Amino acid sequence: MSSQVHVFTSAALNYLPKVRILFESLRKHHPEWKLYLVLADTLDVDIDYSQEPLDSIVPIDQLDIPEWRGWSFCHGITELATAIKPFMLKKLLKEGEPGDQVLYMDPDTVAFSRLDDLSQALEEAPIILTPHQTFPDDTLAAIIDNEICSLKHGIYNLGFLGVAVSPIGLAFAEWWSQRLYYFCRDDIPNGLFTDQRWIDLVPAFFPGVAIIRNGRHNLATWNITTRCLEKAADGTYQVDGEPLGFYHFTGFDSGAHRVMAAKNSGNNPFMAELIQWYSERVRHLGDDKFTKRPWAFGRFSDGSPINSDQRLIYRLRRDLQKAYPDPYIASGYKAWWDQRALKDFPGLFDAEKRQATLRQLQSALTPGFVLNDPAAALPSSVGNLLREAIKDPRTGIELGRKGWQILRQEGIGGLRRRFS
Repeated sequence: MSSQVHVFTSAALNYLPKVRILFESLRKHHPEWKLYLVLADTLDVDIDYSQEPLDSIVPIDQLDIPEWRGWSFCHGITELATAIKPFMLKKLLKEGEPGDQVLYMDPDTVAFSRLDDLSQALEEAPIILTPHQTFPDDTLAAIIDNEICSLKHGIYNLGFLGVAVSPIGLAFAEWWSQRLYYFCRDDIPNGLFTDQRWIDLVPAFFPGVAIIRNGRHNLATWNITTRCLEKAADGTYQVDGEPLGFYHFTGFDSGAHRVMAAKNSGNNPFMAELIQWYSERVRHLGDDKFTKRPWAFGRFSDGSPINSDQRLIYRLRRDLQKAYPDPYIASGYKAWWDQRALKDFPGLFDAEKRQATLRQLQSALTPGFVLNDPAAALPSSVGNLLREAIKDPRTGIELGRKGWQILRQEGIGGLRRRFS
């Protein structure tokens, strides 16, 4: 039996028009591959998906994520779309046959030629990764923009990932899903950047990982400084003399892509041509019915919007997770917020103190949603710390100093968060 390549991307319904562009490009070059959308949203029954260029849509409630409603509340839309990736990967690996392969591609990537070399690489390696950069930059500006940015956000770009159906591949998916269940957020000061920073550890943790250094794959503004984009006589794009595999149009909606392309591409006319081509493809997406679709997890059950403060406090407070396991129900967590938030977190509602309050709240690295998971209890619980203090008075002295510092800076709430 020949092996099957399964490709998935992750998004909410409002991003389906861009998913369509990616999948149309893959259908063109690889009609034999199976295409999946894992949905950080609900699969509304009033929509006809039969004409979409994909084989299956898998909503979040079909991913076997424990207590997924409370867990999803801890994430914004982008964080959730990244957090569910390893769960979909695990599902496809478990359902696949030996020899099958699973690729992930971001919804803002586009394939421009066949990607057989990526599939061939997975015949030899259980996991393949594409770094943000494959050659050193040689100007200070590019080092700051590209290399130092990679040190903050991750060496490998998670706009692409390849995993073979294998014991090592499944072990990786299990590990990655466990890490993202507790720690998938944009928190660079604490060493996290959604799903991406974790992948820096993968070549050390899992044997046989292959690093794809061919410049034709995952071309983007962060590596165009060291790659040569040209156009062949037949009109196809070439990178370092080979057909462009896939391009990553990251940050396109915000305008950041154009800015960094202008800065890093050295007025390359073919880069400008690529950007103009994608601009034409996405120009009318604002009129698409999916683009205007509201995110299912952006509002409480009474229709009122959920803000980032409400998500943050719920993520930090295990007592609230226990009291309101489904925080979307307005009569539960929202009612608590309306009655208690101003009293418990006054700094969040004070324009002058707000930023300092947020820094304090976000400074402690906590495992996020833990609810009924006893294994998620941190080793720094009060009982453990007291036992260590009894064994060694020096520990007790340091514990007292640390506790006093937290009390002064963060109050009783800070002590509860740090030592519960």
